[in-house]
Parts: sequence; C-alpha cells; structure tokens
Amino acid sequence: MSNEHETGHGHSVAAWTSVVVMLIAITGGTIAFWFAIVWLVWAFAGLLLVGALLWGLLNKLGFGEKVHESIEKVHS
Repeated sequence: MSNEHETGHGHSVAAWTSVVVMLIAITGGTIAFWFAIVWLVWAFAGLLLVGALLWGLLNKLGFGEKVHESIEKVHS
C-alpha cells in the first residue's frame, strides 16, 4: 500500500454539504412530483441547482479538501 494521500474523493465539508443539499432536493422533488405539486417540484429543482453551485462556493471559501504538505513537496 502507498503512504501517499489521494485527493479528490469528496472528503471535505464542501462536498458533503453539497451532496446532502442535492439529496434533499431530489427526495423532496420526487415526493412533490408524486403528489403533483408542480410549484414545489420547481422549487426543489432550484434547490438542486443551489446544491450544485454550493460546492464551488464553499470550496473557494476554504471548506474544500485540504492539500497535505507531503503532496505539495512532491508536486513542487
């Protein structure tokens, strides 16, 4: 096994928060669709878009995956 830390597997607050928001949007949108509440389906579709954009925003605010010093040394 390698001792190197692999990045890009979603181990960050930004990734988890975004995924949870999108799961809520999908679940709520599915239930609203099942009960034929059209305006609520569109509201959850908007929430899905917010969840997708949230990852990038949180990542830029510093809540993304942290790069370890060992990786910085190897790539510099």
